[in-house]
Amino acid sequence: MPGYVYGVRVIIIGAGIGGTSAGIALQRLGHDVRIYDQIRENRPVGAALSLWPNGVKVLNWLGLRDEVAALGGRMDTMAYTDGHTGETMCRFSLSPVTEQTGQRSYPVARADLQALLMDTVGAANIHLGMRMTGIAESDDEVTVTFENGETATADLVIGADGARSATRDYVLGERIERRYSGYTNYNGLVPIDPRIGPADQWTTYVAEGKRVSVMPVAGERFYFFCDVPQPAGLPYERADGIAPLRRAFAGWAPGVQALLDGIDSDASFNRVEIWDVDPFHTWSRGRVVLLGDSAHNTAPDIGQGACSALEDAFVLGLVFATTSLGVLDALQRYQSARTQRAADLVLRARKRATETHGFDPEITEQWYAGLRQESGENVIRGILGNITDSPVTIGGLLS
Repeated sequence: MPGYVYGVRVIIIGAGIGGTSAGIALQRLGHDVRIYDQIRENRPVGAALSLWPNGVKVLNWLGLRDEVAALGGRMDTMAYTDGHTGETMCRFSLSPVTEQTGQRSYPVARADLQALLMDTVGAANIHLGMRMTGIAESDDEVTVTFENGETATADLVIGADGARSATRDYVLGERIERRYSGYTNYNGLVPIDPRIGPADQWTTYVAEGKRVSVMPVAGERFYFFCDVPQPAGLPYERADGIAPLRRAFAGWAPGVQALLDGIDSDASFNRVEIWDVDPFHTWSRGRVVLLGDSAHNTAPDIGQGACSALEDAFVLGLVFATTSLGVLDALQRYQSARTQRAADLVLRARKRATETHGFDPEITEQWYAGLRQESGENVIRGILGNITDSPVTIGGLLS
């Protein structure tokens, strides 16, 4: 019938977490999904990511419950440690998060999760080495042009092409500038080492507005990330390896030094300046829509970037499963359901960055003082606060 949303031809630009999860959701509804990405192989930016219960629940919904659980590290407790002395400031169980949401949290290696999602979509449906250069719409379809001269036509284009999204430029009719978050993040994977922290704990060393953190992932590994407040654009060569971390954390606690000693900068080490984008609420134009970082590029300070992209995929799938007024109507409903929630998370992450990174030293010192008195209640409340308004939360089951 006119306006149906069954058997839709879908092009997704971007084979990251958001693009592939949206692809799986739409495939499960019987739609024809093709994914294009400019990358030539699965080499994700960033070593790992935090999957909080809202993100895990989307992956469960996609039929990947057991597979994701196998990739996740067992993270039972959380602790803050004085970066200078190694003294434990506070330590507490994360079980209230599990109990109140009905789902464990999983830190996972990004490449492992990416490979799972790509395998689930199917290699035949993913086309790598395809850089999009143009989008053109007619009344009833949309055509994408690629750098190699090839074109592809569909009923719908989903732009999941990340922080520097070309699809976003098309939807908004202009390029918007990203905002520097004030710090550089260094991350990677190392073997679990009890000198750094317990194998089942999220351990974070803090001092001077800097932090060093480790989370367990599958394979007896720690995912580590180190935040260093500094100006954007500082020179760095791959050959420098972890030299910036040696300088930034000279004299820090033995656990931090053990971590630095364990880093193989040739095998697993990334340096990423952290930027975000001011929230905006126009995510669709005609038959083209945004998803993930292209719609809400978020700093990682509350660990909700990937989870927010998964929420996008969940809502988009629900809209296409439950409405029947056509693609344009479905995209407007998706946009209306998602933009405010995503904007709130962007702004929460900014606020958290100010608190933790010493941008206002008095605020950060107050935070450190509070950690020394922390029972875990306030931290748990903050974690749950990021999840409560998720579209995967069932009313009444999370209080």
